Amino acid sequence: MRRNNKKRILTIWFPWLVSERLVRREPELAKQVLAAIEERRGRLVLAAVNRRAFHGGLKPGMVLADARAVQPTLQTRFINAAADRAALVRLANWTMRYTPWTGLAEGDSLFLDISGCAHLFGGEAALAADLVARLKGFGLTPLTAIADTPGAAWAACRTRREEMTILEPFAALTDAMTAMKDFPLTALRLSPDTLDSLTSFGLRTFGALYPLERRALTERFAAEPVQRLDQALGVVDEPISPIVPVPVHEARVACLEPLVTRDGIETGLRRLLEELCRNLTRSGEGARQLTLACYRVDGTAARIRVGTSRPSRWSEPLFRLFYEKLDEVDPGFGVEVMTVSATRVETLKPAQENWQVKGDGAAGLTELVDRLGNRFGFGRIARPAPRQSWLPERAVEDAAPFTATETPGWPTGRERPLRLLKVPEPVEATALVPDDPPMMFRRGGKAYRVRAADGPERLEGEWWLKDEPPRDYYQVEDEDGRRYWLFRQGLYDGSTAPRWFLHGVFA
Repeated sequence: MRRNNKKRILTIWFPWLVSERLVRREPELAKQVLAAIEERRGRLVLAAVNRRAFHGGLKPGMVLADARAVQPTLQTRFINAAADRAALVRLANWTMRYTPWTGLAEGDSLFLDISGCAHLFGGEAALAADLVARLKGFGLTPLTAIADTPGAAWAACRTRREEMTILEPFAALTDAMTAMKDFPLTALRLSPDTLDSLTSFGLRTFGALYPLERRALTERFAAEPVQRLDQALGVVDEPISPIVPVPVHEARVACLEPLVTRDGIETGLRRLLEELCRNLTRSGEGARQLTLACYRVDGTAARIRVGTSRPSRWSEPLFRLFYEKLDEVDPGFGVEVMTVSATRVETLKPAQENWQVKGDGAAGLTELVDRLGNRFGFGRIARPAPRQSWLPERAVEDAAPFTATETPGWPTGRERPLRLLKVPEPVEATALVPDDPPMMFRRGGKAYRVRAADGPERLEGEWWLKDEPPRDYYQVEDEDGRRYWLFRQGLYDGSTAPRWFLHGVFA
């Protein structure tokens, strides 16, 4: 067993989240006795109540008829679990302004791993105070706690029920046990059945479990109590699942005044990219995907993402990729925090030079591909690459712009048209004798007289396509000097009449 004292976890509990979300939608409910109801086993029961209803004697789980007997003026709305969950996710996204490691927790709560982040806001107390003040400004009632483990923070928040509770870092396991010995078992995140079983034996606090032998506790109540207790004490790790992948590199800036103009956002973006690129240089990496997040004062966040076709750590080209999308960022009443994250990185050799400064052809192509990729999607950008096949329409395939292919190059000594039709176009053609080049062909109702012709070049069908007849290709020139690539498919063997096709146009 080992303890992890390096992390600091902040939990936020929104005890009235359901009712406060309803009030945000219907402000006239703010001064009403309010409850969200749902149907359970054919009866309407209270699923959540507001503060007035709670202090008036109503609790979740009460039958609606009984609740109305206690509070005749009770206002009700059917609960919308999906909307409540979405609201909690939006809050989790907003709290990423403090740390990228934000996850959802049980019971309208969030976990924030603020390890290494608190000093950016003046310390843990200042961070929590800022967080609480902003959430209260949104019309919410947050209760927060900070501790070494998610379990300890969650338990402290439920036990103290204060706007801000901070458990100092535990130097040893005994310190953690002492700090939490009076916490009720209801704060241990147990299932209702397990909690009922423990309380039926008179076990009501964390401290009541300490003297019990772990093996006996597990045999009697399964592994849940031991696991939850060890997680709270830090004996075993409890990872937090972030709502979005934690970026490999991130740069962050808190604005002195909310940014309301695009110029201000551009200035902040340049600063962030320069810092991010310095970090990438130190780690020997280049970014392939980046995200700009703008946290607004109204509690929402706007994000735009860009990608690169090759690893990059030069701020100016990356800025130009964001520049085209900055109109998507609505600053609203102002942006107070901006972050730029490298969500996908790859190793970038130090020998690679700044292609922007060099200004060679590859640099321009790379920038073009990046701009097109961010505008239309990288999956829609490809280059033609040779493929092993004698048939022209099968001798080419789409490849990623900068991906090396192992197939052999284009066949040499065989002249091919500048424009090759993806699907050969049937035409009508006539010749003096069966195996001669055409004298005339008709395409789309228009006749073309052939002035000169060269060929044939015979291409056999691929061996696994036994039913495909051979082709005789001719380069022909009409009276206006235009050159075409025609082929006759099939042989004059008396079984099937050959057919003529137009397959390309020369320059």
